[in-house]
Amino acid sequence: MTSLKGKTLFITGASRGIGLAIAKRAAADGANIAIAAKTTEPHPKLAGTIYSAAEAIEKAGGKALPLVVDVRDEAMVEAAVQKTVDTFGGIDILVNNASAISLTGTLETPMKRYDLMHQINTRGTYLCSQKCLPHLLKGENPHILNLSPPLNMEERWFAPHVAYTMAKFGMSMCVLGMAGEFRDKGVAVNALWPRTAIDTDAMNVITGPDFRRRCRKPEIMADAAYIILTKPSRECTGNFFIDDEVLASAGVTDLSKYRHEGVAEKDLVPDFFV
Repeated sequence: MTSLKGKTLFITGASRGIGLAIAKRAAADGANIAIAAKTTEPHPKLAGTIYSAAEAIEKAGGKALPLVVDVRDEAMVEAAVQKTVDTFGGIDILVNNASAISLTGTLETPMKRYDLMHQINTRGTYLCSQKCLPHLLKGENPHILNLSPPLNMEERWFAPHVAYTMAKFGMSMCVLGMAGEFRDKGVAVNALWPRTAIDTDAMNVITGPDFRRRCRKPEIMADAAYIILTKPSRECTGNFFIDDEVLASAGVTDLSKYRHEGVAEKDLVPDFFV
């Protein structure tokens, strides 16, 4: 495949950030995008709603379906998946992008926050995959892409924030298991993770604007995701991809356009887990 024209993508957390960037990149081909996210009213600290995302997607050349979805709620996910199928005729690609983060130690992580991360990250990924798979199995080149890290089982990735690491690795374990489970049926299941921190509103809330400048733009993840999602599903599954390596495999080695002006490559902030 060389295009996502006419393909239908169900993207969780697509109202802003990396999810929206992936949606807009697919929309440039003329794809259909189901925006599965919670934000319907502007947030004081986080830009974007499902409706502003829909406008951006349609401006980019795609068709948008804004859906109010809490990925912790099975009934809401089921209804959103059915609405997507009713509207566009099926689902070709699922992008599990929705995620919650708390970079806190064991004594500083309230169980309410622990539960939120595990319900959105691990359980939400499993739930959305389960509900989309019956439709993906009917597709010509079906993909599931989880925004989650390589399964590097090293102490240094767990010690600073055990709860968050467990929740993100849960998403990656879905990749490992589902890739094997559905390989013979032609559904690709892969993970994508950034080499550096990515500039999103959520990152700004956590770290502040100076740190944000030293992050790459979300378009690098969108371009890497596009390369993965246009590969033959039967030939590309069970991988834990890193964004710059995916681009290099496609001959893209100049990554300067993904940096903020005035920031050198050496000053970029490495991401967790890589």
